[in-house]
Amino acid sequence: QVHLVESGGGLVQAGGSLKLSCAASGRTFSNYSMAWFRQAPGKEREFVGAISYRAGNTYYTNSVKGRFTISRDNARNMMYLQMNSLKPEDTAVYYCAAVLGLASMKESNYDYWGQGTQVTVSS
Repeated sequence: QVHLVESGGGLVQAGGSLKLSCAASGRTFSNYSMAWFRQAPGKEREFVGAISYRAGNTYYTNSVKGRFTISRDNARNMMYLQMNSLKPEDTAVYYCAAVLGLASMKESNYDYWGQGTQVTVSS
């Protein structure tokens, strides 16, 4: 029911900024909580942050708090991840995900996933 497409990834130097976008299909986008996950080579997929469907509350993993900001634009069916003060440790494939209703930090709770976009941070 929901198709998600990430964009905005690329190569950036440490300390730089990058903004990722996630475009969602459908007319009920506002009913879905959205999240960003990432997966570095050889590591498990990791929760980055989420934004809820109702109040728009945001949640972040500790390693990105103060550096990353999640937002959504329901009129455009878009979710964004603004990444500042990037570190080499942020290098990963970033995925957006959606679930109808409550937000979660758990990967298995999300029903829809994008294809991922590569973010590479050089030192």
